[in-house]
Amino acid sequence: MPRIAYVNGRYLPHARAGVHIEDRGYQFADGVYEVCEIARGNIVDMTRHLDRLDRSLSELRIAWPMTRRALQRVIAEVVRRNRVADGLVYLQVTRGAAPRDHVFPPAGTRPSLVVTAKRTDRALLERRAAEGVRVVTVPENRWARVDIKTIGLLPNVLARQQAKEAGAAEAWFVDAQGMVTEGAATNAWIVTRDRRLVTRPAEFGILRGVTRATAMDVAQRLGLAVEERGFTVDEAMAASEAFISAATTVVTPVVAIDGRAIGDGRPGEVALSLRRAFFDVAEKTPA
Repeated sequence: MPRIAYVNGRYLPHARAGVHIEDRGYQFADGVYEVCEIARGNIVDMTRHLDRLDRSLSELRIAWPMTRRALQRVIAEVVRRNRVADGLVYLQVTRGAAPRDHVFPPAGTRPSLVVTAKRTDRALLERRAAEGVRVVTVPENRWARVDIKTIGLLPNVLARQQAKEAGAAEAWFVDAQGMVTEGAATNAWIVTRDRRLVTRPAEFGILRGVTRATAMDVAQRLGLAVEERGFTVDEAMAASEAFISAATTVVTPVVAIDGRAIGDGRPGEVALSLRRAFFDVAEKTPA
């Protein structure tokens, strides 16, 4: 079955879908996005994703392309038309199409909206979590507003490519003080020897991950303490466990950092317990 995309009011075959050549997303990366997991026919944590979308749009002074309720219907319809039971739905909003100029386009320029969905191999993702993944560290070189989920992701792209070339699944950015900020596409966590979960505060310097927030809810359900504070690469190396979180990975154990095994080099039980309980706690909206 061919994939279907929603573009500015129309449902189109994915292969023929497109935006204007002067769309500001293409010209300036002047836009934001969200990615929601689809699990067993449900859109996961939609409320939190749309709340974060609202914040990102507000920070960049981009108007909503339609009402929130209408966008929810479009998201569900794209998932339905693509018959995705397990996968991802991606939505992107830009400032719209206008003659190229760095300043904002004239008032009344309509934001552009694209929504797509695709299937993922749940069995493959579960095997990856059961085996654990490797990460590498890279210098933090992104702009200061990484708390906004913008489509300007070139440093993240380069970091992920560096990870791939090193045989790793993710790259962790490390700031000038030697503190881990976050992954190229995930939030970073460690588990201390006394089973306390540690992740950097989300007030600044990292994206306030939706899966990160739900993982905290899961930790509370399991009676696990969470500390929001920075940690160094050395502390991560000495931790009993490490893991990453994102809509694309849920909670996935990290078994090595820069080639050095974490703990006993196998996925940790704390991370696996968070993953097992995740969908019991996460919001699930039928598509």
